[in-house]
Amino acid sequence: MSEVRKNRFGRKIDFGVVRTFSLKSKPGGSSGNGMGVSPVSSRLTKAGALDETHGRDTRAAMHILPFIAALACLLMAGCAVGPDFKRPAAPAVGDYTGQPLVTTVTSTNVAGGEAQHFAKGGEIVGDWWTLFHSKPLNELIELSLTNNPNLMAAQAALSVARENVLAQRGAFFPSVTGSFSATRQKQPETLAPVPSSNAFQYNLFTPQVSVSYAPDVFGANRRSMESLKAQEQGVRFQMIATYTTLTANVVVTAIEEAAVQAQINATCQLIDLNSNMVEILRYQLTKGYASRLDVVAQESQLAQVIATLPPLLKQSAQLRDLLAVLAGRFPNQAAADKFELSSLQLPEEIPVSLPSQLVAQRPDVLQAEANLHAASAQIGIAIANRLPNITLTADAGSTALSIDKVFSSGTGFWGLGAAAMAPLFEGGTLLHQERAAKAAYVQAAEQYRSTILSAFQNVADTLTALQQDAEGLKAAANAADDAQETLDLSQRQWHDGYIGYLALLSAEQADQQARINLVQAQANRYADTAALIQALGGGWWHRADLTKDKNEN
Repeated sequence: MSEVRKNRFGRKIDFGVVRTFSLKSKPGGSSGNGMGVSPVSSRLTKAGALDETHGRDTRAAMHILPFIAALACLLMAGCAVGPDFKRPAAPAVGDYTGQPLVTTVTSTNVAGGEAQHFAKGGEIVGDWWTLFHSKPLNELIELSLTNNPNLMAAQAALSVARENVLAQRGAFFPSVTGSFSATRQKQPETLAPVPSSNAFQYNLFTPQVSVSYAPDVFGANRRSMESLKAQEQGVRFQMIATYTTLTANVVVTAIEEAAVQAQINATCQLIDLNSNMVEILRYQLTKGYASRLDVVAQESQLAQVIATLPPLLKQSAQLRDLLAVLAGRFPNQAAADKFELSSLQLPEEIPVSLPSQLVAQRPDVLQAEANLHAASAQIGIAIANRLPNITLTADAGSTALSIDKVFSSGTGFWGLGAAAMAPLFEGGTLLHQERAAKAAYVQAAEQYRSTILSAFQNVADTLTALQQDAEGLKAAANAADDAQETLDLSQRQWHDGYIGYLALLSAEQADQQARINLVQAQANRYADTAALIQALGGGWWHRADLTKDKNEN
């Protein structure tokens, strides 16, 4: 009977006749197959195939093998149906923003106030975080790259994808299986015995080797390999995106922690200042130089400043916990050292990749391109599933009544077969699967286009942000200087009795807000610098550990 199976593409494969070997006796005793043969072997014997010795059977099979190999090579030379993928061209865009890039303004006597120059077409280094010249930051990132579980999981996913590609390679080779069966059986005495010895009870030993091969006539296997390779590349770029995101998150989180710490320091100074003012006013109240209203107003100001401290402390603790987790540690294992904005150096030379280079650098764009490639290959697989499938089979072995006679002369048998199978009616299943594959390609193409647009928007936004950050820092620095000078003058005038206490409170509030705004403006310049480098791809192509397997398989 025929044995029908489905291959990994859902195609039905007819493996031809499943031969069942049994022993039947021959009238008159033994013959050339004295050890007993199957019905198929008997038919071959009648054709003159098994009346030769076991050695001549082997030589006959060896003469046919070159023919089978030549036929297999001819079938493999068939075309691969479906579209051949072509990498999309880079967008014909000359700049990221509508305005030319210019050097940012300078803010003197303030950390992070250096002017930044944008080097168009410049190369981003692989360890771009070293541009901030912070040893603790460098050590933290190296620790994160070693211990971060998300990055390690992404690397494991890449290994899975690579092994799937290697597993698919097996479809290009024949499948060879070996078997050995040993049975003992008894024939009814009312029937003629099968063995030539006329025994009704006997043993049967059959070692056999079977070979099956499905030539890739229409390229289903090749398209499957192409799809899996594209999926592997997609997983690779997803891992690189995880790496890029990790390094950027560590840098930005460290900057945020330093900014929050600076705000905590400024708030503590304001608390000390206001506490001192409360003590002075309370003393003056006892001497009659200040009113109760002045004391209550200053105490209210002190309480408001103190109220801003707990949220800052909470945010600082959360950021430190986040840094510990990014480094693959538990929160209670966070480093004791704290980051400070003054310990970071703002990069003054910022490389800006050309728009034509961005699509070849951003891991999310490359991942979307790999998804598009995989979708293209799936169309070919769907088309090949609608076409005929050919399977070649061969088997050879020996059958004997005793184990020591297994490879004796005259016990061997062999068989060759070929089967072709084509879907005739599937209720429209294969047709709609092909249409679905084509629709999935259109979907992947639009997602690729959307990813490119988002990438260019990301770069444009960060370039604009850096320009405005410089302007904002300059304004914040000037405002902080003016607020400090106003507070100093107000304290002197209030001490000399030229202004009321409400004017002094207003100067204190303005100085507090100006300090916080300055710290936030400084942090914005550092954080947006890191964000720009991440938006441009993060320089991963200069790291050997990320590119050494780029073209593997």
